[in-house]
Amino acid sequence: MKKQELIHLHGLLAEVRERYDDQTNGALDLSTYKSLNTRPTSIHHSKTDHKEAIIALADELTSAMDADETTTVPASAD
Repeated sequence: MKKQELIHLHGLLAEVRERYDDQTNGALDLSTYKSLNTRPTSIHHSKTDHKEAIIALADELTSAMDADETTTVPASAD
């Protein structure tokens, strides 16, 4: 993936984080992501920095969403 594409994906995940954070009233723990100090607007950071930030952000988002999930959806086909 090109650096520009990674920055775009990083920005999209940041939007998802913002929406989710608003819905959960700021209960999202982003300590790992914040410690990397790479934001979608950090275009001077390397491609690797953005990859690490994307992985950390996605991991923290999915962990939080898994913890919030209270009902399971049975697997079935239509």
